[in-house]
Amino acid sequence: MSAALPPFPRPEEPSAQVELLQLGSADDEPCLRADAARNRARLLEAAERLVAEHGASCLTMEAVAAAASVGKGTVFRRFGDRTGLLMALLDHSEKKFQAALLGGPPPLGPGAPPVERLRAFGRALLRRTVDELDLQLAAEPTPDRRFSAAPRRFLRGHLALLLREAVPDGDAELLAHTLMNAVDPALVHHLTQQCGMPLERLETAWLDLVARVTRTDRE
Repeated sequence: MSAALPPFPRPEEPSAQVELLQLGSADDEPCLRADAARNRARLLEAAERLVAEHGASCLTMEAVAAAASVGKGTVFRRFGDRTGLLMALLDHSEKKFQAALLGGPPPLGPGAPPVERLRAFGRALLRRTVDELDLQLAAEPTPDRRFSAAPRRFLRGHLALLLREAVPDGDAELLAHTLMNAVDPALVHHLTQQCGMPLERLETAWLDLVARVTRTDRE
């Protein structure tokens, strides 16, 4: 997982509304026929499995075609090239995570107390980041967009909403920035890949941080 990935194209920044975000251009996703949509979903699921098993640096159009049992030309027609595939894969992953936050089962989704949702958020995001670390690092925003990129704004806004419930007298916006820094992909890479820390230690630290911020017991 150490090979360099090609840089991602920088999409235009979407609306700040809390909704499922499209990372790519809207022109990339015309109204697909049902069979074409199923085909695309199958290719992305195959690519997700390959990234989880071998890392994003080993992802190729040929490998995705073989894993999905389709011709290589099908993958190229759908995504254009490897960078297009990587961008679509990140978009797919981001949408699934956002859908889980907005409408999935508790405690990650609605229906649980805010502190429980905060705990679940960090643990789920850490696991997702570790699983697709190469992909996350390849899509890192430029320094001038580090805090304004739409997916991060969405996640930070979600944390701020939970913090307003859990800590009514706190500065929810700044506390949300603090919590997001703890799950930053570059930091996760440093701690897991360069310092050799296990994911479990990062999860425990997240629970401790949430407990301190919300003045609750760690569970």
